[in-house]
Amino acid sequence: MKIVNAEEKHIPAIRDIYAHHVLHGTGSFETDPPDAHQMFARLEKIRSLGLPWVVALQEDKVIGYCYLTHYRERYAYRYTLEDSIYIAPTAQRQGVGKALLRHVIGWAEAQGYRQLIAIVGDSNNQGSLKVHQQAGFTEIGTLKNIGFKHGLWLDTVLLQRNLGEGNSTLPPDFGVAI
Repeated sequence: MKIVNAEEKHIPAIRDIYAHHVLHGTGSFETDPPDAHQMFARLEKIRSLGLPWVVALQEDKVIGYCYLTHYRERYAYRYTLEDSIYIAPTAQRQGVGKALLRHVIGWAEAQGYRQLIAIVGDSNNQGSLKVHQQAGFTEIGTLKNIGFKHGLWLDTVLLQRNLGEGNSTLPPDFGVAI
């Protein structure tokens, strides 16, 4: 398996992976899968912010992807990112998520970010909770019954991980404009 920056040619596979999770899972609270054009627009937006969107490839086939976004738009959040990660159903529980998360954590630390947030849809989403906890995330809290999908009320679990020095030192003002 190798991890590379996502490109336009990866969009059909990214879209298929995400569509599966939208239609059959509870990790995403979207109910209608975006089309390939919409997924490409999302990729372009993240890349325009200088943030990573990476894919895991197995023999040149996309088996998962992960990207980082700014946690919130307000300037005081400028050292905090949020991750999103989706794995193809056939590649789950094979270390793909762990490798993708490790990759983006390394990138974020190298850039000087200090906190990484995971917002996991559905408190029963054990795969996502486990991969984040194994990567050093701590569960911060649960927003109970805030989503409704597939006939179920769903929680959202908030997890957080220090990056680099975390809050132990004052950050340099590297001027990330959001």
